[in-house]
Amino acid sequence: MNFILFITVLLTAVTLVLGAYVIAKLIGPRSYNPVKGEPFECGIPTRGSSWLPLHAGYYLFAILFLMFDIETVLLYPWAVVVKQFGSLALVSIGFFLVVLVLGLAYAWRKGALEWK
Repeated sequence: MNFILFITVLLTAVTLVLGAYVIAKLIGPRSYNPVKGEPFECGIPTRGSSWLPLHAGYYLFAILFLMFDIETVLLYPWAVVVKQFGSLALVSIGFFLVVLVLGLAYAWRKGALEWK
């Protein structure tokens, strides 16, 4: 029974995606212009190759942002159920925050928060 449900959902998803694609191709505007295929930023044409290596600081900054963003997302459900779990919830979130603070201290000490 579950297998039939899975196949039905899978076929429905594929049908909807293909249907949306076909409808967009049929009724969508068609204007072919070679300028549309060129990469640009802020209206200024690029010079040289667009495949330039990015500074590792961008990636490190993004990872740090995700780390603290996920922390914020996890604190909301914890705040909702903290009364139900009592002191165990306080100890667990305390450990969670200590690990995050240690990660922040490590990144700070290594100079990851300094933009050079």
